[in-house]
Amino acid sequence: MRLRLYHHPDGTRVAYRERGAGPPLALIHSAMLSHKEWEPSVEQLAPHFRVVLPDLPLHGDSEDSPAHPYTLDWFADVLGGFAADVLGPSPLIGGHGAGAEVVLHAIGTHRMRPSRLVLMSNRLHAPPERARARSAWRAATMAGAIPGLDRLAGYGARAVFSPEHGARLSARGNPAAGDLLRHAFADVPGNTALARSWGKCARAWPTGAREELKELYPRLDMPVLLLWADQDRLNPLGPAEEALKLLPNAQLRVLSSTGFLMAYDDPVGLARELVAFCG
Repeated sequence: MRLRLYHHPDGTRVAYRERGAGPPLALIHSAMLSHKEWEPSVEQLAPHFRVVLPDLPLHGDSEDSPAHPYTLDWFADVLGGFAADVLGPSPLIGGHGAGAEVVLHAIGTHRMRPSRLVLMSNRLHAPPERARARSAWRAATMAGAIPGLDRLAGYGARAVFSPEHGARLSARGNPAAGDLLRHAFADVPGNTALARSWGKCARAWPTGAREELKELYPRLDMPVLLLWADQDRLNPLGPAEEALKLLPNAQLRVLSSTGFLMAYDDPVGLARELVAFCG
């Protein structure tokens, strides 16, 4: 895939890859990952779309300077600018996990309007699952903003998000999922600037239920696909079923025998659903 760069007006650099020559389909990865989350499905998607895979700021090859605020609203502004510049009007957009949260906020704040929207497993309006583990991660990440702890935080993150942890995010134990995390955290140890930036992001990111999204759902009049994994312990099906009742033009599809990393458990099935809905 070709590597390209988008430069936001505030100086933020967003790296992205693309392949194919059809209508633009952008897939936004989840937190702590990168564009490589989608690589297993690119081969099946490229004959149908111009597949565009950005690295969100703080991830992959994109911006990680502590000078930026790293709030949800800031991520949405950067993504909105990226969509306007790289994708053009009315693109096809899909997001997973935190990537889906950024997409929803960008749409809700009128920074982006996709012609079709794919929301893959994420918490939607519900409070996060496994709240205790998430709180511990947040506290550890915020420690990266403290001088003297920033260097240690990077080494700790790589130890926690090990390749073995990646395999556990795959319902089928795909060993390639370990390579995904190995790549995502390759440059983290010793990167004090990245640790400080992650600390700012952890402090600013919404932690509770997102009840305001229930007011947004009825206003999403574009076709929406809720594409869920049936074995994702972080993102259960219940909130998607609740959102389905509020979305005026939506459908819910569930990929069987898949976990958090759907593209690593069933790359063909994921691509099939995206082609059927977006193509």
